[in-house]
This record gives sequence, structure tokens and C-alpha cells, in this order.
Amino acid sequence: MVDAVRVVRRETPGTEQPHEVWYAAYGSNVHPERLRAYLAGGRPRGADRWYPGCRDRTMPAESVPVELPGVLYFATASPVWGGGRAFYDPDADGRTLAVAHLVTAGQFSDIAAQEMYREPGTDLDLVDVLAHGRASLGTGRYETLVCAGELADHPVLTFTAPWGVAEVPAVRPAAAYLRHLAAGLIEAGAWEVGEVAAYLARTPGAEGNWSAAEVRELVR
Repeated sequence: MVDAVRVVRRETPGTEQPHEVWYAAYGSNVHPERLRAYLAGGRPRGADRWYPGCRDRTMPAESVPVELPGVLYFATASPVWGGGRAFYDPDADGRTLAVAHLVTAGQFSDIAAQEMYREPGTDLDLVDVLAHGRASLGTGRYETLVCAGELADHPVLTFTAPWGVAEVPAVRPAAAYLRHLAAGLIEAGAWEVGEVAAYLARTPGAEGNWSAAEVRELVR
């Protein structure tokens, strides 16, 4: 087992475009196979969508399990998995289990573009999100950038919806989606199966629809 790193919020806003960032994956990209499709291009197992990949197709320099301040929740409807999609509310009280991948700013820009159903190839200006903790690139469900904190002198960035957990109806996630998230978090090596199952079962959308025992059974 390895220890998860607790990400702390940045005390001093960033003022320059970074060269490297930690991309904090809390949804399907916690799983390395899924992330590989976003980086190198391709269609991961269980997906019906082909991803063009990044300009720089190298895998992350490092990937570490982390705990972010905020809450994971499921809402809207996933065209890939069915059921609710994973979102992150950094302003809600709680903790979110994630995997932080050390990538270049260009790779992060291309991963974000693919999540936003945009064509990769344009570097994002990250100074705004570093300065304010949040930056809007649109009204879509993954078009809000968030700086969750800092790790080893690099900003921890992710993307989510513009709304918070209390502003949208929670939606039950599909079994295949929960299995995928659980498998990725377990593979990260910081959390036991039971801890991951209990964590996912408590998230809005899963809570009341999935018990910890049922989630645990999914990954057996």
C-alpha cells in the first residue's frame, strides 16, 4: 500500500503559465487504461467513442493517489456509461479520492478539450484558474477549470460542471461506471477495496441506490 497525498489549497495565487501540472482525475480517468486513450488516442474498453489523443502522447511522468477537498457526486446522464456522470464540487465539505497525473500544460489542455468535446491542439491559458481557483471556459458539463491546490510545487488542476452538488438533481450511476471508478482507485494502491466501496456508496447519486456491499461485489 502507498499513502494518499492530501492536497492543500494554494496560499499564493499563481501568476505565470505553468509548464507542468497535476491533472487530478476523479472520474473515469482514474483508470490508467482510460487515461491512455486520452493521451495516445484510441477507444478504451467499454467505450463507443474514439479519442484523438494529445499532441504529446507520452504517459504521465508520475501518477499518485490524492485526496482533494470537496465532494464527488453523480448527475446528468452519461452517453457512454448510462446513468449519472461524476462531477466534483470543490466548495462542498468532504473529501474526494482521485489520482493526480503529472502532465505538461499542453497535455492537460488536450485532455480537457476531449472532455469538452472540442478538438485538441490549443493550449489553455491557465493563469486565470491559478489566480482565482476557478475559471469558466463555457457552460458545458466539464467546461469549468478548478485549481484544487498544490502538490510538490505544481498546481493540481481538474475540470467539472459550473454548478455545485446542491444545484442539480443527483442521478444513480451505472454499475459498469462504478466498477470502473472503483477499479481505478483500488489500482492506485492507497485505499483498500472496502474503503473505496464505502466512499463511492456515500456519494450523492450513489447513496441510497448502491450499498457499500453492492459496490464491493462489483469489483470482485
